[in-house]
Amino acid sequence: MSKRLPYTNKDVDYDNAKFRHRSFIQAFTQSLATSNLKRDCTSCSTGKFLLLLLVFGLAYVMLTHTSPGPIVSDNQAIGDGKSENNLITKGRITLKSLLRRPPRLPPRLPPDSKSSSNKIGHVNQDVGSVWTTRQKKVKDAFIHAWSGYKSYAMGFDELMPLSHHGVDGLGGLGATVVDALDTAMIMGIDEVTAEAGSWVEAHLAKRISEKGQVNLFETTIRVLGGLLSAYHLRGGEKGMNLTNAGPEPDVYLDIAKNLADRLLSAFTSSPTSIPLSDVILRDSSAHPAPGGLSSTSEVSTVQLEFNYLSSVSGDQKYSVEAMKTLDHMKTLPKVEGLVPIYISPHSGQFSGENIRLGSRGDSYYEYLIKVWLQSGASHESNTSYLYKMYVEAMKGVKHLLVRKSIPNGLVFVGELPNGLNGGFSPKMDHLVCFLPGTLALGATKGLTKEKAMLNNALSFEDIENLKLAEDLAKTCFEMYSVTSTGLAPEIAYFHTEEFSEQGLEGGNKSSEYVNDIIIKPADRHNLLRPETVESLFVLYRITEDPKYREWGWQIFKAFEKYTRVETGGYTSLDDVTYVPPSKRDKMETFFLGETLKYLYLLFGDSSVVPLDKFVFNTEAHPIPINLKK
Repeated sequence: MSKRLPYTNKDVDYDNAKFRHRSFIQAFTQSLATSNLKRDCTSCSTGKFLLLLLVFGLAYVMLTHTSPGPIVSDNQAIGDGKSENNLITKGRITLKSLLRRPPRLPPRLPPDSKSSSNKIGHVNQDVGSVWTTRQKKVKDAFIHAWSGYKSYAMGFDELMPLSHHGVDGLGGLGATVVDALDTAMIMGIDEVTAEAGSWVEAHLAKRISEKGQVNLFETTIRVLGGLLSAYHLRGGEKGMNLTNAGPEPDVYLDIAKNLADRLLSAFTSSPTSIPLSDVILRDSSAHPAPGGLSSTSEVSTVQLEFNYLSSVSGDQKYSVEAMKTLDHMKTLPKVEGLVPIYISPHSGQFSGENIRLGSRGDSYYEYLIKVWLQSGASHESNTSYLYKMYVEAMKGVKHLLVRKSIPNGLVFVGELPNGLNGGFSPKMDHLVCFLPGTLALGATKGLTKEKAMLNNALSFEDIENLKLAEDLAKTCFEMYSVTSTGLAPEIAYFHTEEFSEQGLEGGNKSSEYVNDIIIKPADRHNLLRPETVESLFVLYRITEDPKYREWGWQIFKAFEKYTRVETGGYTSLDDVTYVPPSKRDKMETFFLGETLKYLYLLFGDSSVVPLDKFVFNTEAHPIPINLKK
C-alpha cells in the first residue's frame, strides 16, 4: 500500500478537483442543472414531462449498457484484493460503480519542480564542482608558493619573498623542502614531488652529518615527520603509494633513521626522562636551552614520529626513549589535568605556574589523544593512561579556562599566567585554535559524528566536547572576520566583565563581534598560521557541516588577496587591522606543510587521508594509525 501524502484528504480533494475526469453525461447533467433552461422547462407541465422522460432514459441506458472493461489480474486487483469488493465485474457497470468517488490524482507540480530527484543530483553535482574548483585554486597557490621558494631560496629553510632570498632559521636542513614534500604528494603534483624528493636524496643526508645546533622539537615535527610521511605516501611499508615521482621510499626512511639517531642524544644525555632542548647534529651531542628549561609542549610532541619510526624500522629504541617522557609526566602533579608550560630536564619537574594552551603548552594536549589514537585507541592498551590524562585535562580546560565574551558571548579559552590562585587572563593565542579540531577528534576518534552516533560511541562528555569544539571554531573564525584584512592576529584578547580596553578593535566595523575582540598593537601580525584551518578541516570531516568549508574559503581568499607575492611565494603580515597591511618578508615552512594542505583537504573528498586511518602530527604530516595491527 502506498504511503499517504503529507497533507489531509480535504487538501487532496481541493487540489485535484479541477483535474477529475467527467463523462459526457456528467457534464450534460451539470450544465442542465445550472442553466436557465432548468427554470424555463420546469415552469410548465410539458417541461416537467420531458425532464422526467430524460431522467428515466438515462437510467435505462446506464443499467443496461455493457462493455468489455479492463482485464484485472489477481495481483492487480483494486482495493484490498477481495473479488467481491471489486467495482468492475464481468464487464458490467454496476450501480455501485456509478456511485463511487472519482479517482484522486496527485497534485500537479509546476514545471520547475518536476524530476526533483534529478534536480537534487544536479545541485549536488554543482556543489561538488564548486569545491573541486576551489581545491584547484589551493593547489595553484601551493605551486605559486613553491615556485617562489624554488627560484630564490632552494635548499634554505625559509623564503624571504619580498627581498628574494633564503634564510636558515631552523638549522639549515632545508625545512621548507621536507615540509612541502608530502603536501605535493597529496595534491598529486609530481613535478614538485620530484624536485623536492631529488633534493632530499642529493643533499639532506650530508647536511645532517655536517650541521650544528637544531631544536629537538622543531626538527622532529618538520623534518623527521616530513620524511616519515613521505616514506608512507611514496609506498613504504603498507604505504599508500600516491606517486612514483622522486626517489624510492627507502631513501626517505634511511635519512629519517640517520636524523633520529642523532636526535636521540637529547634523551640519552638528559639526567631525567625529560629530553634536553637542543642537539648538535654533527657530533650527536645535546644541551639544554638557555635558562636550563624545556617547553612542556616540545618534550611531549615527538612521540608520534619516534613511535612510527620504530614501527617501520623494527628498532624499538626510538619509541622507548620518547615514551619515557610521557610515562614520567603521568606521575607529575597537575592542576585538574592542566600543566605549566615549562619543565626542567634536570629535576624532571614542572617549573613555574603559567598554564595556557597557547605557545609552549599547546601540543602537549594534542599529543595525549593522538598518541593514544596512533596505538589503536584501545582502553586496554599500555597507552590508555594518555586517554585518561586527555579526558582529565579537557575537564580542567572547561572548568578553569573557558569563558564567554561580552556583549555577544563568544566562547574562548583564556590563561592562568600565575596558576590556579592567580588572576584569569582573557588572552587567546591563535595557536589555541588547534583545540577545536583536537576536541572533535577526541570525541569521535576520527569517525563522522553520524557514524559514531550510530555505533553508540559518543558519551555525554563526548557530545559536550564536540559542542565546545564547534563554539571555539566559530570564535577562531571570528578572529579572522573581525579584522580589516580578514586575517587573524597572532594573539587576541576578549572583552569580559573584568577586562576591557577601548580603541583596539580589529578594523572591520561591520563585524557583529567588533566589540568582543581586542587586538593590541604588538599582537596584530599574521604568520600564515594553520591552526584555524586545521580545526575547520577536522570539524568538516567529523560533522559534515558545509559552513566549515565556507569559512575556510573566506580565509583562503584573504590569504590570496593580502599575502600573495606576485614574483612567487606568500608573506607574513605586520598588521592585519589596516588595509593595505604592511608585510614582514617571511614565508614560514608551515604555510606549505600545513596551511595549504589543510585547505586542500578541507575542499576535497573525505576519503583522502581519512581521520580514522591517520593522525596528523603537529606539523600536519599524516602518520598511519596502528600500522602493525
